[in-house]
Amino acid sequence: MLAISEYIKHPQKIVLGILNHCWFLFSDRVSLKLQYRINLGRKLNLKNPTRFTEKLQWLKLYNRKPEYTNMVDKIAVKDYVASIIGNKHIIPTFGTWQHFDDIDFDSLPEKFVLKTNHGGGGCDVILCRKKDMFDKSRAKIVIERSLKHRVYPYLREWPYKNVRPMILAEQLLDDIDVPDYKFYCFNGIPKVLLIASNRFSTHNFNYFDMDFRPLQIISLFGDPVNSDLVKRPSQFEKMKDIASRLSKGIPHVRVDLYEVKGNVFFGELTFFDSSGFDNMNSDTVDLEWGSWITLPLRKSR
Repeated sequence: MLAISEYIKHPQKIVLGILNHCWFLFSDRVSLKLQYRINLGRKLNLKNPTRFTEKLQWLKLYNRKPEYTNMVDKIAVKDYVASIIGNKHIIPTFGTWQHFDDIDFDSLPEKFVLKTNHGGGGCDVILCRKKDMFDKSRAKIVIERSLKHRVYPYLREWPYKNVRPMILAEQLLDDIDVPDYKFYCFNGIPKVLLIASNRFSTHNFNYFDMDFRPLQIISLFGDPVNSDLVKRPSQFEKMKDIASRLSKGIPHVRVDLYEVKGNVFFGELTFFDSSGFDNMNSDTVDLEWGSWITLPLRKSR
């Protein structure tokens, strides 16, 4: 709970609090308009959207395809992705459960990753590098909190609406903090790569074009490190091909991949990066990325 002084200093948080706690009183359209105004300080243009942030809100409302539900489900998406790029790029799953107390920890290997299938942002990810030192009590708190959380009511990201919350355990790819390679794709064309490094500490974001030239982009959600310290992945070209194949026919989707010892693994698909509320501190970027999205002629509600 936020202190009263925080609400006094930032009255817009009162509106966000009302939206979160009384979400059922507001239509998706009204909620997104209010959130957009509060987060970005401008009116949301849904009649003639031009910005990246505007078009993502439009897609939330009017590009609702049933297959998107499985594509954001971290369990179901594995079969979908494997059918396109093959099983060798899929992180092995050790088990799935509805409740934390159902997990048979004795059956799990020494190292594993525990997370839920219906969230985003990495807040629900628990790493186990040595099972006899694994803090089950903390893991239970994090996972059970995540199971109760819903993306759709608050951010109106429709694909998550009908995902059944589950827990999954999967293989830990490496002992080190593996960078996350996030490809921003537009109807099958990767345009920008975000490398998220130090995800469990300083959480750094560096952006590159498809020739691996650094881009002067500053996200609201992660500070960059010196780009000279960020290495080009050895499988960069293969990653671009995978991202292209997985994003074909989709106006915009972010394809997240990992590289470990020369092998490429699929992470997840994200339709609404930062839920469409990060303009990268730049009108130029917001408008340029917006020009890359061709909205469907036919609305799907």
